[in-house]
Amino acid sequence: MATTTPVLPATTAAPRPKNVAGRVRQRLNTRAATVVSILIAVLWTVPTFGLFISSLRPEDAIKTTGWWTFFSEPKLTLDNYNEVLFGQSASSGQLANYFVNSLVITIPSVLFPVAFAAMAAYALSWIKFRGREWIYVGIFALQIVPLQMALVPLLSFFSRGVSLGGITLMPAWQLDDEQKFIQVWFAHTCFALPFAVFLLHNFVSQLPSELMEAARVDGASHAKIFRTIVLPLITPALASLTIFQFLWVWNDLLVALIFAGGGDETAPLTVRLAELAGTRGNEWQRLTSGAFVSIVIPLIVFLSLQRYFVRGLLTGSVKG
Repeated sequence: MATTTPVLPATTAAPRPKNVAGRVRQRLNTRAATVVSILIAVLWTVPTFGLFISSLRPEDAIKTTGWWTFFSEPKLTLDNYNEVLFGQSASSGQLANYFVNSLVITIPSVLFPVAFAAMAAYALSWIKFRGREWIYVGIFALQIVPLQMALVPLLSFFSRGVSLGGITLMPAWQLDDEQKFIQVWFAHTCFALPFAVFLLHNFVSQLPSELMEAARVDGASHAKIFRTIVLPLITPALASLTIFQFLWVWNDLLVALIFAGGGDETAPLTVRLAELAGTRGNEWQRLTSGAFVSIVIPLIVFLSLQRYFVRGLLTGSVKG
């Protein structure tokens, strides 16, 4: 009589993710990764917290002791914010006007490159035309051109008029203070487009071709495909690019100082912050409160858009 060998139950091991992204995600969910993330978050938060505490301390306390001594001798005042925001003297601050200038410069300088880059990324990904690959390579190569090399040609472009057949298409850019914002918008848009197109192209080109083919079969035009299919799917990429561009423009000093000037009517917040230290660099109380005022808007923008960083690009877009 034949004997049967008992079959031992197979051990149930945790399935190993097949792709690299799954393995990386699995390792990042460990307890050690969580502890490291908390430590990094604390290290990044402590300087901001110290800046906030210093901005609320009296001038004498800021100049004589460190911000951590606040917990042993707590003294709070709003004089620093009142001085930098609404001070009457030219050296005190008056950041309220510059704050508005920064918003006027930043919002169009973010919307223009994001909109143009999204349309260019779709055209380079899903519209077939001769020379498409070479155009993409040229856009990619423009990222290595230093910004400083383009300042002089751009200034030369703004300083001369363009005529065609005796008709002046563009005057000699003798602009008043309000019209100088146009130069800053144009400059920021030009400098941001290469990276923006490259970033969005990587997202748009990876969209499922089945979606595009189905839309074309239904008679949808490129404009409708871009508006109803592509834009909803690349929302996380658009949000990421918006955050990056907003931070770059808001914290920019060089481009704004060159094209907008240092006048009260057009200069952004960064130009004024560079002047708050005083001629001898000893007005620390202005710098603390002024610097914290300047980071309020970027923090609001980041916190309001951060959820898009964790959303999957195509989560729920293709079913069945």
